[in-house]
Amino acid sequence: MSAEASDRPRNVAIIMDGNARWAASRGLGVTEGHRAGTDTLKRTVDIAGDLGIEQLTVYAFSTENWARPEGEVSGIMSLFVERLRKEAPELDERGVRLRIIGRRDRVHPRVREQIDWAEELTAHHAERTLFVAFDYGGRAEILDAAEAYGGGGEEEFRKHLYAPDLKDPELIIRTGGELRLSNFLLWEAAYSELYFSDKMWPDFDREEFERAVSSYGAREYRFGGR
Repeated sequence: MSAEASDRPRNVAIIMDGNARWAASRGLGVTEGHRAGTDTLKRTVDIAGDLGIEQLTVYAFSTENWARPEGEVSGIMSLFVERLRKEAPELDERGVRLRIIGRRDRVHPRVREQIDWAEELTAHHAERTLFVAFDYGGRAEILDAAEAYGGGGEEEFRKHLYAPDLKDPELIIRTGGELRLSNFLLWEAAYSELYFSDKMWPDFDREEFERAVSSYGAREYRFGGR
């Protein structure tokens, strides 16, 4: 017995890859690539709303990204704070709740303060949520949950994940031409459909998003059955 997927997924996750390569191909610094990527994210949130997507989860900064050059990491942190200040009020106006998932013990206090402010500002919205995975790793999430877990099955375990209200994504999109999950949503991605795009993240547009969503609608869910 098989279960057909609905025409459109309600919960989508994106691995936003290719900012640095996009910048290098244009003779730009890596920070400019990340800045272009944040512009793409802003457009993508609006497109997701048009497509009826209720939860959009994006991979912004992994637990492994701390190993990048210090200048790049510093630039990402500054850009993150800048965009939170600017975009959180706009998300609030558009009825989008913002949630940041991941570890927060390694980021600067000013970053944590900005995260807390942005989340509180948008907390009253319920219909649409943007989850931003920042200092996030799938293995770290599972290990952290395991430390707090006292038994009781999958649903009880889920309560100890970074965002228990984050639904399992029906579709995971990765840009940049790479074909792997890179430690993203390892628990939640158990039955996710995957779509790999050759476009660098700053070039990801409505047409490519709609193509990914259309590919999802043509597939079937079996969840291990026949």
